Amino acid sequence: MGRLDGKVALVTGAAKGIGTATAALLASEGAKVLLTDIDEAAGEKAADQVQNQSGTASFIAHDVTDEAAWERVVTHAVETYGRLDILVNNAGIAPKGGPIEDLSLEDWRHVTAIDLDSVFLGCKYAIRAMKQNASESGGSIINISSIMGLVGQANAAAYNAAKGGVRLLTKVAALECAEAGYGIRVNSVHPGFVDTPLVRNAVSDGVVAGRMGSENEAFELLTMLHPIGRLGVPRDIANAILFLASEESAFMTGAELVVDGGYTAR
Repeated sequence: MGRLDGKVALVTGAAKGIGTATAALLASEGAKVLLTDIDEAAGEKAADQVQNQSGTASFIAHDVTDEAAWERVVTHAVETYGRLDILVNNAGIAPKGGPIEDLSLEDWRHVTAIDLDSVFLGCKYAIRAMKQNASESGGSIINISSIMGLVGQANAAAYNAAKGGVRLLTKVAALECAEAGYGIRVNSVHPGFVDTPLVRNAVSDGVVAGRMGSENEAFELLTMLHPIGRLGVPRDIANAILFLASEESAFMTGAELVVDGGYTAR
């Protein structure tokens, strides 16, 4: 018997990396999973892989900064699978590098729209759908923040602000759902550096901009920052998300689950 039998999950940013690993793991534990992403080709491929390897999965294109798109996607999930039990707000982009004094307002808004506004919209529409389950099991919303939602990093102002905002937005949503009696738990996950296309692209951008040496040197430095001695892999984060999605975390809401190889322990 799967830990998520009978559950319906929606995973954003599911075309690659942590999103794909999460969708596959949730499906393998019995959930019906709707993958969403702005990259339609990669999203369809990921959904096919999950469907073939793990269980029930489908894909729908989704711009997470568009409120109408959120309403459409959540409605699609409920109409297709009958309900919504789990939302993983995973979609995000890497920081726009450079000091605050050189950061354009346009770049600031682009990062915060994808990394913070989308989480607000996801919570808004998921709560509306999940509260219909209050008499049964409620639901679980898992917001993917970052270690950069806990500690600062120079040259990443918009990303730090957005991920810090996700951390506190999660607590507000958790309190509101608890006080309303909806049975919806809301928690945040704070990954360290994970070997994903997002991190590799950020490293490449840093090398090109002259903020880092070679890519090999950059990855060696990132590895050294994690006392456990390695970068994370997508499955490390997916395992934490599965725990928060399951009834094993039934007494957790408004919590921060840090999965960072010891990065923030120093």
